Amino acid sequence: MEDSADRHVEEWQKELAWMDPVKEAIFVRLAFLARHAAQARREALDSDGLRRWQYKVLLTLRRLGPPYTASPSLLAERLGLTRGALSARLGPLEEAGLISRTHETADRRRVRVRLTEAGSAAFEQHAATEEAGEVALLSALSAAEQQTLADLLRKLVAAVEAGLGGQ
Repeated sequence: MEDSADRHVEEWQKELAWMDPVKEAIFVRLAFLARHAAQARREALDSDGLRRWQYKVLLTLRRLGPPYTASPSLLAERLGLTRGALSARLGPLEEAGLISRTHETADRRRVRVRLTEAGSAAFEQHAATEEAGEVALLSALSAAEQQTLADLLRKLVAAVEAGLGGQ
């Protein structure tokens, strides 16, 4: 079975005698799969009517666990945003009924952001759409092959996280 990476490597081997064809094939395939996954996520978001930034806010609240609430400063920190940028994003989500903002009774200056039932449903719908696409892609591999791939990728990620990635 041949793929576009094989053709890419074959073409470049003619021009770059020093190129390691196995290394090149690995990185071409990783890049191809990353583009494929990113495109599939964009299409899933489009079909669900969400923007990426909206989904990221919902995802962050969901990841925090029950009761799916957070302070704006915690959300901003987790999302890598300024408080002002976060505030601009929360308004449309609140208008759409996906989150709510409430003031704490003890200190009215303190605000809590909460994932609403509609926000939870939007998150679940999108997560299920993404899951189905990822399961379909991985169905080309057996369960044992999927585990091997996960283990090999973990090894590479751990090397990069340990500063061994060469960059």
